[in-house]
Amino acid sequence: MADVLPAQMACSTVMEEDDVTRRTWLAAERTWLAWWRTALGASVAALAVGRLAPELTEGVTWPWVVVGAGYALLAVAMFVSGMLRQRRTEAALIAGGFSRLDHRLADVLAGTGAVLSAATFVLIVLEL
Repeated sequence: MADVLPAQMACSTVMEEDDVTRRTWLAAERTWLAWWRTALGASVAALAVGRLAPELTEGVTWPWVVVGAGYALLAVAMFVSGMLRQRRTEAALIAGGFSRLDHRLADVLAGTGAVLSAATFVLIVLEL
């Protein structure tokens, strides 16, 4: 019985290592899909703000179109950033390392989203 235990432990350790690797790769894939979901959300916002809202207003429409175009550009940036991030993460995983998200990219994307959200808020409040 004592001879079986070390073999079982070795098998268990290999399975745990494989499981950790699998979970890490799947987590990276879920993160990439989150970038896609966020980009799709920005695309929907672009359509809603830039196309639908101007049709529902009786006033000036160009501010809505400009803000909608901003959301569309944010969506493009999210798609491209997500793809590049996925590639860097995959390369780091293959090399056994880690790839941090560039703080400047996070700042730019968050800042752009905040500005667009604030602009949308202003347009809604002003009822243009």
